[in-house]
Parts: sequence; C-alpha cells; structure tokens
Amino acid sequence: MGIEIERKFLVAGDGWRQAATGPGVPIRQGYLSTSAAAVVRVRRAGPRAFLTIKGPGGLVRAEFEYEIPPQDVEEMLVLCPEPPLAKTRWPVPHGGYLWTVDVFEQPARLAGLVLAEVELPHAGAAPALPDWLGREVTGDPRYANAALAKANP
Repeated sequence: MGIEIERKFLVAGDGWRQAATGPGVPIRQGYLSTSAAAVVRVRRAGPRAFLTIKGPGGLVRAEFEYEIPPQDVEEMLVLCPEPPLAKTRWPVPHGGYLWTVDVFEQPARLAGLVLAEVELPHAGAAPALPDWLGREVTGDPRYANAALAKANP
C-alpha cells in the first residue's frame, strides 16, 4: 500500500526564496472526487502528469499515484466539478529534508496563499523547522488542497 506521511504549514516569510533550489514548477490540479472515503486528483506538474488517489487522514494516509499522459489530465480537468488550482511549487532543502513551498495563483481568492509541506520517512520523524514557517495546519481540513479547490470552502 502507498502511504503519505506529510506535515503542512502556513508560510510566514520570504526566507524560503533564498534557499529554493531549481526553478519553480507550475502545477494545475483538479479534483474528480472529494468524498470522505477517497480524494481523486489529476495534476499537471510541468511536463509531467499524474492521477492520484488519497485516503482519509491527516499526518498519515493512503496515497496511490500514477503517471499518465499529460493530454489526459487536460481532458480530465474539464470533468472536475470545481475549477483547477494553479500554483507554483518550489523545492527548498532544510535540515536534511526536502520541503516544498506552494505559491497559489488560482482561483483568484487563493492568490498569495503560501503553504509548505515536508514528506517524512515515518510518523515520528521530527525535522528541524525553518524560521520562515508559520502555523502548522497538518490536521486542519481547511488547508487540504481538495478543500481549497472548492468554490466556497
């Protein structure tokens, strides 16, 4: 079974920009289903595309991800009940972990929202937290990307 172990934070400053490595990757993603049992997402990340199924949970949850043809994502995005999210993802190494910082652009109501995530090798891992982090929102369902995609979260 695929497992995702991830912590998520609001970003409180721009200090991450100096530590970002590589270019930001433009991402467009939409949600085909957001039931309590599973979330089904399609994502275009730069030239690559993915179909992802995530189970319920906060810090630890089931996750299955499959690479698919980019054109398939473009066609599936029109099937999503809500407009797609658009964001730029930046890789930011810190303390032996690779953090990802997402700067949201669309829908317009999310413009300026900045979230950081770190994937962990196990639930007990305690990475050093960068000073540019704000409040942790790992268990807050309002900050799940599927919730952010809804027109009236």
